[in-house]
Formats: sequence, structure tokens, C-alpha cells
Amino acid sequence: MEGTQNSDNFAFFQVWIFFFPSFFQVWAFFFLKYPTCFLDGDLVGLGPHVSLISWDIIWFFWTRMGEKKEGRPTMRRGLWSCGLLVLPARASPRSWQRPHAERGFGAQGRSAEWLAFDNMHHQWLLLAACFWVIFMFMVASKFITLTFKDPDVYSAKQELLFLTAVPEDAARSPGETHFAEELKPTGKMPLGDQLVQPLVYMQRLELIRNVCREEALRSLSHTAISKFVLDRIFVCDKHRILFCQTPKVGNTQWKKVLIVLNGAFPSIEEIPENVVHDHEKNGLPRLSSFSNEEIQMRLKTYFKFFIVRDPFERLISAFKDKFVHNPRFEPWYRHEIAPGIIRKYRRNRTETRGIQFEDFVRYLGDPNHRWLDLQFGDHIIHWVTYVELCAPCEIRYSVIGHHETLEEDAPYILKEAGIDHLVSYPTIPPGITVYNKTKVEHYFLGISKRDIRRLYARFEGDFKLFGYQKPDFLLN
Repeated sequence: MEGTQNSDNFAFFQVWIFFFPSFFQVWAFFFLKYPTCFLDGDLVGLGPHVSLISWDIIWFFWTRMGEKKEGRPTMRRGLWSCGLLVLPARASPRSWQRPHAERGFGAQGRSAEWLAFDNMHHQWLLLAACFWVIFMFMVASKFITLTFKDPDVYSAKQELLFLTAVPEDAARSPGETHFAEELKPTGKMPLGDQLVQPLVYMQRLELIRNVCREEALRSLSHTAISKFVLDRIFVCDKHRILFCQTPKVGNTQWKKVLIVLNGAFPSIEEIPENVVHDHEKNGLPRLSSFSNEEIQMRLKTYFKFFIVRDPFERLISAFKDKFVHNPRFEPWYRHEIAPGIIRKYRRNRTETRGIQFEDFVRYLGDPNHRWLDLQFGDHIIHWVTYVELCAPCEIRYSVIGHHETLEEDAPYILKEAGIDHLVSYPTIPPGITVYNKTKVEHYFLGISKRDIRRLYARFEGDFKLFGYQKPDFLLN
């Protein structure tokens, strides 16, 4: 009985000594190294571990064959992993301390003991081999799953994560411009093409901040927050919104939106055209009507926005609307302002035609235009710069919309202001907001390069603040 027990103990001990290090190696590799190894695409580290495990198995079978040939226990040595531990491959703990003669077994006893041990040894070996095969299948399945993942899917997920995280303050790199909390878009855009839109609006605000810091453009980008500026900003206290009016950029429709929000009319369709621009009837208070403390509070806490378009195209629109078509019949433009421009800036005094676009360009490009501006009063709002109207370097606006992308910008502004469920921007006729280079070239045809350069020099701040390209096709 003692021999059988020793054989059982030895068989278990030998399997444990040979196979436990192998299991430990693979466990340590996958559970300690796996998280970084596979994510980085590095599978080279698996090679040494598999080689050591294979060496354990080969050595085990070699010692087993040697024992079969001799028909008795041998003292061949087993190797553990890297050869750090050497143990007898054929001995129980007691056999290390005393010779065979001291055990008191005869030859027949030793043969019976050997047969019983040999059967038990085969059973343990078979069990260990089964466990090893199962474990290697698990390893192989994990390897195949991770190796054949689609790299494009992973890249797409990373890009999606980057795109959704960039508008947040935490995704900003150290060199980027920091925006105040009030400037951050608060609405969440749906996935797809619109996912990138918040980045566009953030880039517009960043561009303004960068240009405002350029000392060379300071006279073209900065202005005082005067009563003239405060008169341009309309207030909706109910929804905490400030809108700076920039005429000839679709402002009539935005006024209608605010009129409905203030409760003066139930819907945009019910607002009469003659009421929109009548500030005594439209129910739109100006920021200038509040005290200084109330003005500062609204400028700091309200949602603020305005719309821009290509500066030269806006001047063409203003000229057509006020001096050519004059749809709302504002006679002072033709009978007071136009004659004043003609008297000062028309070169051919004998010409009797009405005001021409060339006269208008000379007036706007004249460094001394302010003398006439004072005579014309607030009517100049249709052609003065965005800087003079809205002071974008002094007031930190929440969103800057562009007339050229109004189809996307209008819904975004309504969503950011939190009013998209209350009102909709009126339908935009197809193609009306597209920049028309041909029209610009037609109107500037025949105007001297000197006059065009002087005009650009006045509006250069608007071009650079809002990302419009310099019109080289007109200047050169």
C-alpha cells in the first residue's frame, strides 16, 4: 500500500511539475501582456513562450521513453521552463532519502508496484494532455479572433471618437485657442455628415479670436461698443437671445423669428411686411434701451449670433436694393443720399444719369467717407462693415452664421439657442444664398483697380475675420 501511495503521489507530482509552468506561462502572457500586446498589433512575444512550453513537452516524453526502455525508475532530470529548477523525474520524496534496499521490497513487489504506477501514470498523462489540448484551442481561438479584426472598423471608431470629442474642452491640444464656456456649442448634432458641423462653427469663432489679436489689423477689426452698435442688437428676453442685425444678409427673416418668439405674432406668416422694420410695432427691443448693468448682464449670459456674407457681394445687394429697385419705397436714398455721393465722387460732371455703382465704390473706398456718413445717419447700416455693426472683437458671440451656408446654419442656430421646437426659419428659395462670382465680376467691370484696392482696404477686416478669400480676380 505504501508503494502504491508513493506511486500515486509521484505521478501527480510529476505532472504538476512538468505542466504547471507551461500553464502559468500562457496565463501570464495572455492576462498580463495581452492587453497591450494585441492592441498594439505585436504578437512577437508569444514565440518564446510557445517554444518553452513545447520544450517541456518534448523533454517529458523523452524521459518517458527512456524509462520504458529500462523498465524501472530512472534518475533523468526534468526541465522546468528556462531550466531554473532541476528535479528528479523518477522518484518520490521518500526515495531521495534512502536506497531501495531499505524499503524492504523484493523483485516481485517492485514489479507489481511498477505496473500499478505505470497505469496511474498513463491516466495522469492522458488527463494532462486533454487539458493542454483544450487550453491551446482556447488560445488559438482568441488569437484568430483578435488577428482578423477589420482595421478599418477600428480606425472609423477612433475617428468617430475624435470627432465627437473635439468640441469638448478636454480634447483641446495645448496650442489651441481656449474659448469661454459660453462659446461652446450646446446642441448635439445627429451622426452622419452633420457630425462635423459643430467643428465648423468653432473654427469660425477661433478665426475671429486670432484675427482680433493681429496688431496690423487692429484698426480694421476693433470698434467701441457704442450706441450705434447697441442699436443694431435686438433682444429676446423670454429665450435669452441677442441678434445683431447685418442688413442685406437675410436679416428680415431673422427679425420675423424673434418677433414670433417675443409673442407679438403667433406665426411668421401672419407678420405684415410693413411691421417687420417698424421698431415701434414689431415688439423687438434694442439692447441700447437697457441700463448699462442690464446690457452687461445680457452680453455675458445670453445666446448671441449674427450672419455674414461675402463683403463685396453684400455691397452689390445694398446698391441694388436702395438705389436701383428700392422695393419698400425709401425715397431718401435716391433723393438725398445718391445726390450727395454723385456731387462728391462723380468724375464726369456733365453726366446726368443717376448714381452708378462706380460712384458708390469711390464713396465707400474714400478714407474720408465719414464726413458723408454723418450726414446720412443710420441709413449707412446697409453698407458699413460688420465690425462697425456688431463689434465681433469686443463681444464674444456664440455662433456666426454664413449666408452662403444658411440652409445648414439656420437650423443649427435655432437648435443651439434652444428654440428649434418653437419656430422654424422660413423656407429658403433654391440657389439664393450661393455666392455669384459672375455677378461680382459684372458689377466691378470698368472700375479702376485703384478704386477696388481702396475699397478692399476698408473691408479687409471683414474678409479676414470671417474667412472670405481676398478677391484677387478683381484686384490684379
